[in-house]
Amino acid sequence: MLLVLLWQVACSTGLLSTHVVASPFQIALTGWTLVKDGTLQTNLLVSLARAGVGLGIAFVAGVGLALIAGLSRLGEDIVDAPVQILRTLPALALVPLFILWFGIGETPKIALVALGASFPIYLNLHKGIRSIDPKLLEMARTLGLTRTSTIRDVILPGALPDLLIGLRFAVGISWLMLVVAEQVNAESGIGHMMMDAEDFLRTDIILVGLVIYGLLGLISDQIVRFFETILLSWRPSHRAARSA
Repeated sequence: MLLVLLWQVACSTGLLSTHVVASPFQIALTGWTLVKDGTLQTNLLVSLARAGVGLGIAFVAGVGLALIAGLSRLGEDIVDAPVQILRTLPALALVPLFILWFGIGETPKIALVALGASFPIYLNLHKGIRSIDPKLLEMARTLGLTRTSTIRDVILPGALPDLLIGLRFAVGISWLMLVVAEQVNAESGIGHMMMDAEDFLRTDIILVGLVIYGLLGLISDQIVRFFETILLSWRPSHRAARSA
């Protein structure tokens, strides 16, 4: 709060040029204006749809690939190396290729989000599957559980904490990828709104967009943490942490 106050004072006294960065009051006023004329809601809904669809695709792809690589040595040999190569490619370098492949509509934007968000889900779930206590797997075999039952009742519950950590990372990365996607051939969305503002040197609108992205990241992370408390309520360590 003190930092915001000092920021406002610096802008009001001319120590900080409003052409470089808008004051907190101007940012709040601009945000309210964008809400009143519907601009913010329209662009926000578009961004939420892109991020939601991309994250959903990433979840399915990440979980599927992690199961293939985590449950089979052959699957790991086939899947892991290509995933690690793709993970190191910069997102901006893929933009021209995605435009050539998918055009300039919604598909390349959603594909960028899905690609970036799938890696943390894959990596964390793969690690969780590989970290299952061998004694539990031996117990499952002793009890005569089938392969499907072992995966459903032993492996997936044991790897669930790692999957949820990966999902928290994926949610954050999905917003980062959306920033990149919406600044390339976009006609709507928060990123597009910010790019238009850049052309007119509207730092207040740009900062409104950054605030929105930050709030979206915080809210989505809290939603995942809420589901985490529900899905992991059976773990003694989790119950102890909640009661502490």
